[in-house]
Amino acid sequence: MTTPSPADPRTPALGLADAVRQGDRRALARAITLIESTRPDHRAQAEALLDALLPHTGNSVRVGISGVPGVGKSTFIEAFGLHVIGLGHKVAVLAIDPSSQRTGGSILGDKTRMVELSRNAGAFIRPSPAGATLGGVARRTREAMLVCEAAGFDVIVVETVGVGQSETAVADMVDLFLLLLLPAGGDELQGIKKGIVELADLVVVNKADGDLVAAARHAVAEYRHALAFLKPAVPDWRVPVLSCSAATNSGIDAVWATIGEHRAVGERSGARDARRAEQAGAWLWSEIRETLIDAFRAHPAVRTALPELEGRVRGGSLVPTAAARSLLERFRGG
Repeated sequence: MTTPSPADPRTPALGLADAVRQGDRRALARAITLIESTRPDHRAQAEALLDALLPHTGNSVRVGISGVPGVGKSTFIEAFGLHVIGLGHKVAVLAIDPSSQRTGGSILGDKTRMVELSRNAGAFIRPSPAGATLGGVARRTREAMLVCEAAGFDVIVVETVGVGQSETAVADMVDLFLLLLLPAGGDELQGIKKGIVELADLVVVNKADGDLVAAARHAVAEYRHALAFLKPAVPDWRVPVLSCSAATNSGIDAVWATIGEHRAVGERSGARDARRAEQAGAWLWSEIRETLIDAFRAHPAVRTALPELEGRVRGGSLVPTAAARSLLERFRGG
């Protein structure tokens, strides 16, 4: 790594990196804010920050959690986080909230839903708006994970917006993808996208308490039967289906134990390292796509022609393919 000169705009990032490594929570929050910024000068600092922190990353357990609306993701994550902290770990939760389609703003309510966890010294919760990024994750979630790892958090939880065809991107950045489901089978099973079930490394039926215990038991059997026909993402790993109650802390220990078993299997077979290598490649191409789109929108010739061409497309007088080709020609200088 080349050491920047005092006049180099990246220099402040190196001091921030030192503070992050020392476990300074304010520095950690500032670091994530920096990497989420779109300002060109901030991007240079963010790259310098990540370059300095990269050698101190990669030692955490990365868990992605997605689930249907009403499944109790935040309640589950709080119970899970408190349990893991009780075992001596430090937990960072990167909670992605849906962005308003009108204003682009975010609800950012996870800290209010995880009150006890947010007050725990062993936890760090960072809500971020999903923005325009598909996949149920924010654009800079991968970078945020690395910063949290460098700060000493050895369990990273990424909570996605919900379940849908675009929610599967989280599987490209975690070691284990946990799908949280409600205690119901049959028609409800059909309503869950097959693609996201195929990506799951662990399925957990939540709310297995009270009058729903029998329904949860039935749901576990249904999901196990369905998953028997799917090929697991990790060799030598048959996707388990567990039940738990986040409200009563029942079954949370079994979930954590299963995550440990998954890690052991992946490390023995080399699947964990292979998966992270593939994810790094996917990250590269994701960043290329996002950067090209940003450059495309900022191009003067594109900005000039875009309103008219988009208006014609919306009005039905021009096919989108022709408009796209015209805009791309302008972008390339044709």
